[in-house]
Amino acid sequence: MASTTPTRHAWRVLLGLLIVTAVLFGINALGVYVFKTDAGKPASSWAPELALDLQGGTQIILGAESPDGAAPTEDQLNQAAAIIRQRVDASGVAEADITTEGGRNIVVQIPGVADQATRDRIQASAKLELRPVILATDPATSFAGEDGKETPFPTPAETMNDEPSPSPTDKSDPSWATEKQIAALQSYDCSAEVDASSAEDKPLIACEENGSAKYLLGPVELDGTVIDDATAGREQQSGRWTVNLEFDAKGTEIFGKVSQRLNANRLANQAPRDQFAFVLDGKVLSAPTMQAVILNGKPSISGNFTQESAKALADQLRYGALPLSFTVESSDTISATLGSQQLQIGLITGLIGLGLVALYSLITYRALGWVIMASIAVMGVLTYIIIAILAWRMGFRLSLAGVAGLIVSIGFTADSFIVYFERIRDELRDGKSIVAAVEDGWGRAKRTIYISKSINVLAAVVLYVLADATVKGFAFTLGLTTLIDVFIFVIFTHPVMQLLARTRFFGGGHKLSGLDPEALGAVYRGRAQFRDVRTGSSGRAARNKGARGEAEKRQTIAERKRAEALAGSKDAGKDSDA
Repeated sequence: MASTTPTRHAWRVLLGLLIVTAVLFGINALGVYVFKTDAGKPASSWAPELALDLQGGTQIILGAESPDGAAPTEDQLNQAAAIIRQRVDASGVAEADITTEGGRNIVVQIPGVADQATRDRIQASAKLELRPVILATDPATSFAGEDGKETPFPTPAETMNDEPSPSPTDKSDPSWATEKQIAALQSYDCSAEVDASSAEDKPLIACEENGSAKYLLGPVELDGTVIDDATAGREQQSGRWTVNLEFDAKGTEIFGKVSQRLNANRLANQAPRDQFAFVLDGKVLSAPTMQAVILNGKPSISGNFTQESAKALADQLRYGALPLSFTVESSDTISATLGSQQLQIGLITGLIGLGLVALYSLITYRALGWVIMASIAVMGVLTYIIIAILAWRMGFRLSLAGVAGLIVSIGFTADSFIVYFERIRDELRDGKSIVAAVEDGWGRAKRTIYISKSINVLAAVVLYVLADATVKGFAFTLGLTTLIDVFIFVIFTHPVMQLLARTRFFGGGHKLSGLDPEALGAVYRGRAQFRDVRTGSSGRAARNKGARGEAEKRQTIAERKRAEALAGSKDAGKDSDA
């Protein structure tokens, strides 16, 4: 019964691997055949998405200019590039490369062909607005009907009234919340693409950046050009992090009047019309409540800020409405920066490396080499489908650096199996049976492999965090394949060896199996004791002599010294007999 338990366990583990593989392919199949993008295309693909250096794409060079014609500062240019990067990411484009160039240009490179909406979003100037809050609600787009089922809010009909009545007396007047605006607010989906094209004298529906709330906002009170400065700091009494603003003269005057109106609404318990929102590109950065009348033009925003979040908001407010305009210097469709030729060279290099690994494995380990190749093949299948899923769920795109990481992983993967097989052979040299050698070799090898792979993963993580963006693809694929390597080692290679050890070919130690005890030097009767190889036929004696030499090479220093001591004592005994 004990001999069949490892066999059953091995089959169960392999069945688990088959189920995991089927689940991964099923997940990607959902993206290919069920889920669609906003453009109606399949959300996923059976082929990995390629990055800009392999696929090519669109390059747009924007020239930044201030109203007086002066060159922008480095801080302004960097913040403008950060805002454009946020816009590109929000459009669902992955692996875009956005850099500054020459002190006044911003270079945007996008994989594939950029549609007109993406081009317009990139070229638009940053737009920070201060708007009063009319209505605030949670981000839900449905309600529980009379039957208890979730029912989507209806979208506003064209026949709905959109004219404020009575005429608003100020920009916080509830008359701005018309029948059509209320319906639009209820049905508005915060996960949808933002439309920041609303006129400054009209209401705007916008959501918090994290999607936690949505608002109906009144017309623009101020724009970001009136903010002279925004800094993060701590309150002296409470120690809480705050964002401190400073308006120019025009902003101070207007904001003073706004603060009087909003503070009066607070005192009259007319929430949320006591709030004002900072809106950047159609997203609400913050919507604080007015706590007092502020006439000196130096308000502060308090809340549950950390040092990092307070600084991030301060930077957005300081540079969110840069006094910059962008002109398109050039807009071209570019070929792959490294080209398909380099990709072909990389793939050929990978095939050559795979061939060399296969040749070495078959020469050194004979039939066991096919176990190595089968393990690499299974790893290749899992890596391929996982990269395809990551392209769908995370926007991951395979760059040439990532391809290099995949090629390097072939050697790292083969290294794991070599350690395992050598441990098995060591156990055979100790005189154990092949079945016992597989189990004991597994116990010794897995500790070594776990430690070495942990170092590989740690190196990949450090490289991903600290390296330049062009190297991140290498670090990512290297770390991913290392984890898959350990998974394959546990769930495929060892169970396969458990099954093979019980076959006649491998378990019987066939000379082509790679587990021939005699060829490996398994000539021990005990530690440092060898069979007598001086008797028998000349052919067998020759084989035993070679096996003995192999065994002697595998001895530890202590074993070798002991063997020499025993041999010396035997020789001394012979001399005394003579």
